[in-house]
Amino acid sequence: MKQLIVNADDFGLHESINDGIVEAHMAGCVTSASLMAGGAAFEHAVQLANRHDRLGIGVHLTLVGANPVARGDVHTLLTEAGTFFPSYGQFIKQYLLGRIAKAHIEYELRCQMQKIVKTGINITHIDSHQHLHVLPGLPKVIVRLAREFNIHKIRIPAEPILFLGTSPLPASRHLARGCLTVCALAARRVYNRQGLASPQYFFGMLNGGEMSQAALLHILDNLPPGISEIMVHPGTNTQDLRQAFPWGYHWQEELASLKSGAVLEKLQKDDIALVNFNSAGFDECRSK
Repeated sequence: MKQLIVNADDFGLHESINDGIVEAHMAGCVTSASLMAGGAAFEHAVQLANRHDRLGIGVHLTLVGANPVARGDVHTLLTEAGTFFPSYGQFIKQYLLGRIAKAHIEYELRCQMQKIVKTGINITHIDSHQHLHVLPGLPKVIVRLAREFNIHKIRIPAEPILFLGTSPLPASRHLARGCLTVCALAARRVYNRQGLASPQYFFGMLNGGEMSQAALLHILDNLPPGISEIMVHPGTNTQDLRQAFPWGYHWQEELASLKSGAVLEKLQKDDIALVNFNSAGFDECRSK
């Protein structure tokens, strides 16, 4: 049996992203979304989530590219302008040099969790912006927060190394995917030992930000039995979003792919069950 979680990241970052996620849920195959407590469109996302209770909502823990939620001292996480470091590369450099206090990380992430819990949303899982929750040393922090907020599921972004996608991609992307997969597999051992379950398979790193219909169909063609997660980034206005975020994502193209008749027919033809982190059969895969 194949169960598939299609999770849209960055819910709450921008209203165009929020609208794209809901449209991809209502008219497409998105089953889950990850909510950013510090996103500029957080309240808008919460309103949408309350109107669409079949959309699973996880927490998209954030330490880069946004503003902090904590009102107390988290200065080692911040630039001189009082914002998080703009990129994960800058954060990782400071982290590996020992310049970022784990106490500040835990305090900030706890504040993010509390902000989302206070909305009354039933949190289905934890993941993170730029996948920093699998960085060595951080799983122990995340485990404490998961226990505190009674969360039992987590993303493990370990895309199979032998999965090559549909089109030639820069060697740098394959290298980044390989490094992430190695960190994610090490983190999985920590998380699973501490009782946090995760999908067996993850896809969406190689095609991150450019999940075309062809790329999505290729993943579905190669989907293994068990529980898989595909990470996606839909939005309704690529032009506006590119002015706000310098990532070069193809938000509207992803939205079209997720609503594609060919994709929806493929899911039905191959008997792939669309689930979220709450409805998937994690008990069957906990030990795998």
